[in-house]
Formats: sequence, structure tokens, C-alpha cells
Amino acid sequence: MSNFTSATEFLLMGFSDIRELQILYSFLLFLIYSAGLMGNLLIVIITTIDRRLHTPMYFFLRNLSMVDACYLSITAPQASVNSLVNNRVISVTGCAAQVFLVVFMGYVEFILLTIMACDRYVAICHPLHYPVIMSPRVCLQMTLTCLLTGLIYAVFHTSYTFRLSFCQSNLVHQFFCDIPSLLRISCSDTFSNKLSLIVSELIIGTGCYGFITASYIRIFSTVLKFPVKEDQKKAFSTCIPHITVVSLFVISGAYVYSQPSSDSMSFKNIIISVFYTIIPPFLNPIIYSLRNKQIQDAMGILMKRNIFIKK
Repeated sequence: MSNFTSATEFLLMGFSDIRELQILYSFLLFLIYSAGLMGNLLIVIITTIDRRLHTPMYFFLRNLSMVDACYLSITAPQASVNSLVNNRVISVTGCAAQVFLVVFMGYVEFILLTIMACDRYVAICHPLHYPVIMSPRVCLQMTLTCLLTGLIYAVFHTSYTFRLSFCQSNLVHQFFCDIPSLLRISCSDTFSNKLSLIVSELIIGTGCYGFITASYIRIFSTVLKFPVKEDQKKAFSTCIPHITVVSLFVISGAYVYSQPSSDSMSFKNIIISVFYTIIPPFLNPIIYSLRNKQIQDAMGILMKRNIFIKK
């Protein structure tokens, strides 16, 4: 049988074979990508320009927005163009690059969400110690550690995947290149690859999600002790959407990555993949920032300055 690791391309799955639906999906992906990219870049600009937002909370929000903008750009534009022109071809190099970037950005996003949960926990439950615990130096160290470990994590899983031989087919049953889909079309022994994915999910996924859940439980228990009901309502309205998006990100990703390689990828699985690659970075600007009063005030000031300058 031919070995597709020596070939120059893979074939990606589309959202539909019906031309009208292909155009519709392309348009929807373009709208989601454009809105998500603009929202994330707006948060980066506002939190950079406004000195009042130079705090640990907005430092992490700015980093998350930059990661979200990159994360969205890995899959959504190509999927939109592929659906529009009905072209599913991707080179082996392009596929490897996409796997690396998806794993790297997904890891960094998840760790940043965990750090942000820690930041909220310290701010609400230990406000007097907050300036010491979340000092600028500590925030920078946590971010750099997140990026460095993410780089190591992505290099390992990408290189470990592309050492395999792909001789069964070159059709990737997904709208982008991901590890589970590549393992399904490999004719090599993939047991060690599956094991490494499971171990990663157990250590990183379960550990971080458990930490996030525990942090929000402590936050909720502290918020319930607030004497002012309005403060309780404000805290809950902020924290509940956070944990909802994190849960969506974790559950959808775990579902796709934990399926047996023998299972065929259906349209349902492709849609589920959207919920950990496209939806979270699209929703994060709305949930984490644009609903925030300080962000809204900073946006208003920025818009007034621009209007004044034009006049």
C-alpha cells in the first residue's frame, strides 16, 4: 500500500456536499471569524491604551484575547475559503503546522483560563494579599511558563503524530487537521499516541478543570456572604458565563480526543469540534470583557477621543 507520509497533501472533510450549504457555511464562518477577531483585537487595544486597565486581571484578559485571535485564525479562515471554493486539499507541511498551532493555542488558552480563575479566586477570597500574590513579576512568570510549556507540549504531540505512516487513506475526517483524525488513517501502531493523549487529558485537562471548578466553588461561597445583593448578582453574572465557556471548551475537546480511533467521524463530530476551536475564542471577548463596565467605560472614552480628534 502507498505511504501518504511521502505524498504532498491530505484531503479535509467539508461541512456539506451541497453547494448552497457550502456557501452558507462559508458565510457563517466568515462572520464568526470577523466578529471574533474584531472583538479580541478591540480588547487588546483598549487594555493596552487605558492605563487604568493595567492590572493583573486585564493583563491576563489581554493575553487571552491575543491567543483567541490567533486560535480563531488557525481554522476558521481556511475552513471558510475551502467551503466557498470547494477545495479540501492541504499539504502535509500545512497539516503539520495546523496540528501544531491548534495544540499549542488550545493548550495556552486552557492554561490561561486556569490562571484567570486563580486570579479571580485570589481577588475575591484573599483581597488583602492580592497585590503580593498577583504581582506584575508573578503574572509575567506565569504567562511565560504557560507559553514555554505549551511550546514543548505542541512540539511533542505534533512530532509524535507525524512520525507515523499514513497508508490507509489521505482523507482527514475533519474540517481541519487534528491528531484524532490523523490517528484514524494511520497504518502504524498508534497505541503509544493514544496513551499519550489520554495521559495528557487526565493530567492537564482533569487537573486544570478541577482547579477551575474548585476556584469557582470557593468564589461562589465567598460571594454568598456579601451583604449587598447587587454585588452578589454582579459576581454571579460574571462567573457563571466564565465556567460555562470553560466547560464547553473542555467537554467538547475531551469528547473528540477520547473517542476510539476505530470510530468514524460523522458530521456530529465535526460540529462538536467547532465548540472547542471556534466558539470559545468567539465568545470570550463578549463574556470576559465586553460585558465588563470598566471595558465599556474605556471604549466610550476611546470613541469620544476619536470623535474629538476628527472634529
